[in-house]
Amino acid sequence: MAEAHQAVAFQFTVTPEGIDVRLSHQALTEIYLSGVRSWKKRLIRLKNSVITGVYPASPSSWLFVVIAILATMYTRSDPSMGLIAKIQEHLPVSQSMSSQCQALLSAVLFSTMLWLLLIFTMRLCLKQLLSYHRWIFEQHGKMSNTTKVWVALVRIFSGRKPLLYSYQGSLPNLPVPAIKDTVKRYLESVRSLMDDTQYERMTNLAAEFESSLGNRLQWYLKLKALWAANYVSDWWEEYVYLRGRSPIMVNSNYYGMDFLYVTPTPIQAARAGNSIHAFFLYRRKLNREEIKPSRIPGTVIPLCAAQCERIFSTTRTPGEETGKATRHVHTPHCMFNELSSFPEMFPRIPWAKARAEYFSSGVNKRSLDCIEKAAFFVTLDDDEQGMMGDDPAASLDCYAKSLLHGKCYDRWFDKSFSVVYYKNGKNGINAEHSWADAPVLSHLWEYTLATDCFQLGYNAEGHCKGEVDSSLPRPQKLNWEIAPEISQSLAVAQALADDVDFHVFAFRDFGKGKVKKCRVSPDAFIQMALQLAYYRDRRTFCLTYESSMTRLFREGRTETVRSCSNESCAFVQALEGGEAADVCRRLFRSASEKHQLLYRMAMTGGGIDRHLFCLYVVSKYLGVESPFLKEVLSEPWRLSTSQTAVQQMELFDMVNHPEYVSCGGGFGPVADDGYGVAYSVLGEDVINFHISCKHSCPDTDAHKFGAQIRKALHDLLQLLSPYQKEPTRTEKTRPEVKKDL
Repeated sequence: MAEAHQAVAFQFTVTPEGIDVRLSHQALTEIYLSGVRSWKKRLIRLKNSVITGVYPASPSSWLFVVIAILATMYTRSDPSMGLIAKIQEHLPVSQSMSSQCQALLSAVLFSTMLWLLLIFTMRLCLKQLLSYHRWIFEQHGKMSNTTKVWVALVRIFSGRKPLLYSYQGSLPNLPVPAIKDTVKRYLESVRSLMDDTQYERMTNLAAEFESSLGNRLQWYLKLKALWAANYVSDWWEEYVYLRGRSPIMVNSNYYGMDFLYVTPTPIQAARAGNSIHAFFLYRRKLNREEIKPSRIPGTVIPLCAAQCERIFSTTRTPGEETGKATRHVHTPHCMFNELSSFPEMFPRIPWAKARAEYFSSGVNKRSLDCIEKAAFFVTLDDDEQGMMGDDPAASLDCYAKSLLHGKCYDRWFDKSFSVVYYKNGKNGINAEHSWADAPVLSHLWEYTLATDCFQLGYNAEGHCKGEVDSSLPRPQKLNWEIAPEISQSLAVAQALADDVDFHVFAFRDFGKGKVKKCRVSPDAFIQMALQLAYYRDRRTFCLTYESSMTRLFREGRTETVRSCSNESCAFVQALEGGEAADVCRRLFRSASEKHQLLYRMAMTGGGIDRHLFCLYVVSKYLGVESPFLKEVLSEPWRLSTSQTAVQQMELFDMVNHPEYVSCGGGFGPVADDGYGVAYSVLGEDVINFHISCKHSCPDTDAHKFGAQIRKALHDLLQLLSPYQKEPTRTEKTRPEVKKDL
């Protein structure tokens, strides 16, 4: 798995007769085959580069254009309007080339230039088409004639059989919003969170910023937007992630769970073998760009695939001021860890200093290089996890905490992702956040779970199918020399892990099926339930973060949806104040529509927070202070939320095999006195929730907040469909737990 040193190409000894060289034919054969594989990969990448480079046309279309131009020449017509003759005049004089050959060469050159011009035009047209976002604001189920024409044109200019990165050159750049629009939307988003005095003060700060410093900062952003593919993403990665100085365990990394009700095999090694095989099958498809480009569900609109390049063999390297995300190419191995005694990557500055002092040479450097160049990291955990035992609910909470931080010394949190395999066959994944966002890793995780169970499978005893290849090199043990001060950092990590309070539950009383019958977006419904639950829990409102993607644009990552709006606050206050049901329903509709509008604005480049963040970065570069930006960027997100959407439902059969559902994933709390809430909507009848907070805060309790969410969901459904019969039990009976061995 790590470097295999057993196979050597040759051995030599010194004898009285001279040097005796003994060649190993098996080793030379392996070297030859390795070279063949390497060249195949290069040729595949070259072919894909050509195909992607000329997309939406195809390389074969060049031949079609050449033949068409030559055919017109033989009919004595000149489609070039004299350009072919001009090219022929400027060709170098050659005695060996007849005038007919020169004419033929001129026609080929003209055809090639015409072909390239057509490709450029098609790409420009597709880019302009993909810049149209009015379709996303149209009412569900109703499409305007303009949008119908636009969809037809997108289909025409999108070409056929695109590779993973085919659309990258045609995606539009993220636009820079106008200062006045961002400031206006910001003030609207905080109105319900401030009293009159606070709001007046903030309004004055905003007006001063807009009329003076803001325009100067905006000019630099517009200049960057002209030059860079995305004016946000590189700074977001640098300043939000890589310059973060706190431990990334709990604070930044996130996790994903296995199937909720099914464990395909109880044998740890078999589960690891199958799913690791599936990971490398995905990587092969990724290297060949055979993975279909992601699209907005139900549409032809492509999403940016730039983050996919760093899924494998990427490591976050610490630095005293800033870290970096390093990708290593051509790394065929993965890294196993079986409960080593290496501590969590403690705060980044001490870790950077320790790395420079203790890991820059010798055995530590060799071992560290093996880990950092690995495709991904694997932990064989000696615990049992999952929904099990006499208290399945508590076991899920334990499972989440194990995936989030483990024992603080048995994960490698700097790797792009680490896979954990438990003693009872359950697994899970922990991901570093700087290199990409959750949907990218989720796509890989869905593929791996499905391939592991439904394609590779297990025999009757629970072992992997197939025969053992005894010629494979055995794993190599990595050795470490751990200084005492490094071991002491375990106490820091343990304190951070012990402070995390987690509650995970599957809400099965109803799902998006009943919500849609109420003519409400499931995401808006859940967000309104979270607002209601938080208000009941704390008797106040708070700044709420919901993650939205901006991958409609080149190199897009995320934007913030400020889910706590004036409309949502008005609805919650009316419901809690005992207003009439009709009034509450009307206010709920208004709040959910506003939430949908905010979400769509965020997706299409009209968000607030990334623009303000970049303005703040520019102000720091210029060495100027902005009281407005400083206050905006220091506001805490006491409720941080994110939906984990299933992207490849075709891989799972939710009708015949509803037990094969993942429980989704989660993350740690963003604020010390707040909640982190991740949720996933599965099928028509299941919503999974992952709630985190800190024990050290007396005002937060993950289980208490979970109970408030359950109650809020029921209350909203009863409000919107008062005549529907509610379930008599608070939880439906879960499906029978099965094992396919």
